[in-house]
Amino acid sequence: MSEPIIQRNFNKGIIIVSVAIPAAVAFLILVPQAKIDVGFNTRSLPLFHAILNSSTAILLLASLYFIRHGQVRAHRRANWTAVALSTVFLVSYVIYHATNPSVRFGDLNHDGVLSAVEKARAGWLRYVYYVILSSHILLSGIIIPFVLFTLQRAYQRRFPQHRRLARITWPLWFYVAVTGVVVYVMISPYY
Repeated sequence: MSEPIIQRNFNKGIIIVSVAIPAAVAFLILVPQAKIDVGFNTRSLPLFHAILNSSTAILLLASLYFIRHGQVRAHRRANWTAVALSTVFLVSYVIYHATNPSVRFGDLNHDGVLSAVEKARAGWLRYVYYVILSSHILLSGIIIPFVLFTLQRAYQRRFPQHRRLARITWPLWFYVAVTGVVVYVMISPYY
């Protein structure tokens, strides 16, 4: 006997969240504003973000392993933990960018301006960094509704639809998590 499908629909909420989060993050990063004081030093948050991203990537690998081996409860727990870590990441990321100036790849003297010498020293690696960063940023906005709609289908016990969407969601989310770590490793000398 199959379990009944839960009809509760979160589409409006998912759409609102999927638009609001990238818009808020873009506003925070692109619009100059006074940096706020949150009462503690936030300069080490990028390392924390890399740890959260690497943990999310590991959980996604575990999730895939669990579902392929019929361990549904472990699969569910791994995914919910990955969502929780991604949520903590998002809050921490917003705090970091609200309290610190942006860091530029190659900015050795930390003045926020890349001189010709700094550009030359960064060389072709600067372009590799910006390609990875651009794809990471673009997909980190796109992945939000994919994750939420995939979770909704699992919650509704619409497992064929959940599986179809998860085949798109999983590699995108995994890419975002892994490239988050790569971006950190590449930019960390300039913090």
